[in-house]
Amino acid sequence: MQQLARAVAQAFGQLPRPHRVMLGSLTVATLAVAVWRPYIYHPSDEPSAIVKTIELDKDQLRTLLPDASEPLDQATPDDDIPQDEIDKDVPNELGTHDYVVSSGDTLSSILNQYGIDMGEIAQLVKTDSELRNLRVGQQISWTLTDQGQLQRLTWEMNRRETRTYDRAPGGFSRSVEMQKGEWSNSVLRGTVNGSFASSAANAGLTSAETSAVIKAMQWQLDFRKLRKGDKFAVLMSREMLDGKREQSHLLAVRLRSGDKDYYAFRAEDGKFYDRNASGLARGFMRFPTVKQYRVSSNFNPRRVNPVTGRIAPHKGVDFALPLGTPVLAVGDGEVVIAKRSGAAGNYVAIRHGRQYMTRYMHLKKLLVKPGQKVKRGDRIALSGNTGRSTGPHLHYEIWINNQAVNPLTAKLPRSDGLTGKDRSDYLAQVRAYQPQLKLD
Repeated sequence: MQQLARAVAQAFGQLPRPHRVMLGSLTVATLAVAVWRPYIYHPSDEPSAIVKTIELDKDQLRTLLPDASEPLDQATPDDDIPQDEIDKDVPNELGTHDYVVSSGDTLSSILNQYGIDMGEIAQLVKTDSELRNLRVGQQISWTLTDQGQLQRLTWEMNRRETRTYDRAPGGFSRSVEMQKGEWSNSVLRGTVNGSFASSAANAGLTSAETSAVIKAMQWQLDFRKLRKGDKFAVLMSREMLDGKREQSHLLAVRLRSGDKDYYAFRAEDGKFYDRNASGLARGFMRFPTVKQYRVSSNFNPRRVNPVTGRIAPHKGVDFALPLGTPVLAVGDGEVVIAKRSGAAGNYVAIRHGRQYMTRYMHLKKLLVKPGQKVKRGDRIALSGNTGRSTGPHLHYEIWINNQAVNPLTAKLPRSDGLTGKDRSDYLAQVRAYQPQLKLD
């Protein structure tokens, strides 16, 4: 019997994934019918035969399936992540994403974490081979179609030249814009009275500039907790062309809340550091568990449901792990949701700064509550099999700027500081900028 079971298991494992999912679903349905309406066999030549009826609950039925969990559809929570006044006052354009190139980045590594197909990336490079030579501090931005395909990519090579690549039949078309305006630095000062966004607008900052300030300071303070009378000073570099403001770059910011001052200065790599050249971002763990578990379903924004044939994006990664495994917060943040929510089952959502969000689904037990502050490595739940799930597993998502990214390849925040010549150049810049950030 054991040999037969092993042979069946081996044959099952060799089937293609769609076939395994369909066969597993049929197994559940067959077992359910057998339990609910059992067929009892009475041999005619054995009147004294003893018949035993075994009742199985839902969890026991699920354990008869293979341990690789394959959700038939994306388990999307029924409720949205709550927004605060900053989210409303400084809206993010859905489908548009910005990225500052850092050390080790390539066009492929940047776009692939957002699920953009390697074929599309190859078409971009075919249009312009210089895209292979991204430099630290350059900024790229892109927009996606409703189907998750690349619609447009913009590459700010420097303050003068911007290249744009638009989807065209058979690939992408390129256009080049050369700026010839004059750049100048200016300091904008203000006092908080109401929301920070409205206070920044009263001080002369645009919506995009306000968003840049919030992102630069997101790891140091909670903008929702600023008080009336708090002060700020922002050093902006702006370009004027034919009397009109074309673009701007945030160079430095100082914000005084209560009796404490917070600073952020932009380095040549496009990132922000404190006055001592230490990184501001809080480092993330790559995995939400003590050890790495087997991936049973990968991130796939264009995943096709093997049963229905419909596009059902899988916006995270599934880890096959035993029931009751501790689930950890991957970074410092605030719990915004901890509840049971339809197909997601018991799930937790944590906001990390302004740009990052992580979500953990199908949990057995929640260990945190909404509004609770957590640190990297804190236990937030125990893994389970709740909601729409075909086996014990953890569904884990990372969102950056309201876009789901591949948790296994996402460029996560690091708290590294500058060293060597980069640090000495940066500190010289701080000495030049800091005196300009007077609050009065």
